[in-house]
Amino acid sequence: MMKKTPIAPCGLLLRVLRCPLLLAVMPALGIAQDYPSKPLRIVVGYPPGGANDIIARVVAQKLSEAWGQQAIVDNRPGAIGVIGTEMVARSAPDGHTMGVVSLSPLVFSRFAHAKLPYDSLTDFTPLATLAMTPMLITVHPSLPVHSLKDLIALAKSQPGKLDFAISGTGGMTHMVLELLRSSTGARLQTVPYKGATPALTDTLAGHVQGMVEAFPALSPLVKQGRLRGIAVTSEKRNPLLPDVPSAAEQGVRDLVTVNWFGMVAPARIPRPIAEKIHGGLVKIPSQPDVKERFDALGLVPMTMATPEAYGNFIKSEIARWGKVAQSAGIKPQ
Repeated sequence: MMKKTPIAPCGLLLRVLRCPLLLAVMPALGIAQDYPSKPLRIVVGYPPGGANDIIARVVAQKLSEAWGQQAIVDNRPGAIGVIGTEMVARSAPDGHTMGVVSLSPLVFSRFAHAKLPYDSLTDFTPLATLAMTPMLITVHPSLPVHSLKDLIALAKSQPGKLDFAISGTGGMTHMVLELLRSSTGARLQTVPYKGATPALTDTLAGHVQGMVEAFPALSPLVKQGRLRGIAVTSEKRNPLLPDVPSAAEQGVRDLVTVNWFGMVAPARIPRPIAEKIHGGLVKIPSQPDVKERFDALGLVPMTMATPEAYGNFIKSEIARWGKVAQSAGIKPQ
């Protein structure tokens, strides 16, 4: 029997060099294994306390625990999330800077800003969606309406005389009111504010008749009786406000929509890093302590199978809301 000749180290190297597939895989594996190699920065384009910020802090804690690198939340508010989102687009494409985004900075900004400093489809690497929440339509308690039907009827009888606060032209609150107007003929007057806080202040004071905002922001005020809930823009009622009917059950199915929250990184980050981040992120919403916190806020876990699925979802949202913006006559400013 012939003895097998041991392969010398240089002979093994030659065999490796003759395997292009192995050569392609080895650097990728190394990149993913070495990541993250320094602290992570999670940029939020909104002030502390809102849904984007809450989600960012949950993600920062969980990624720090999983990967052993500190994750820091960096709040950069302004222009309906555009300032913080631009910072992500201009960051180094190494996966150490990410941003929490939602409909306003990634989709609606395309219709509201004439000179948007980034392109939603080419300047980012979609990583993962994390959660979604319906919008909550509310009125000041002094307004004699208790349902969408009542609101629509009153708005039609007094066209243009019911003022509803919006937290910025071209944002989610604006788009939902335009959907309500186009689908029902309710002639509501939108009053733009520089953010949700001043809009809410005037709504609570009765200076405007109503307001639409993300469910977590307004639900505590409805519970306290300081605002009256008219509808949630979802298929079903939210268990946190069981007495507030959904838009669907009130027959306004065109109004069924949610705001979603996801993570993006700068364009051209290495694919192995994007996949590793995606794998870490999609595990977070299902963790018991996270789900409990989301439930308490009215947030619903929302994940997608791959970064590519998230990218395709963004494209579909741009197409859908582009039609709404066009029908509403919203022009970039």
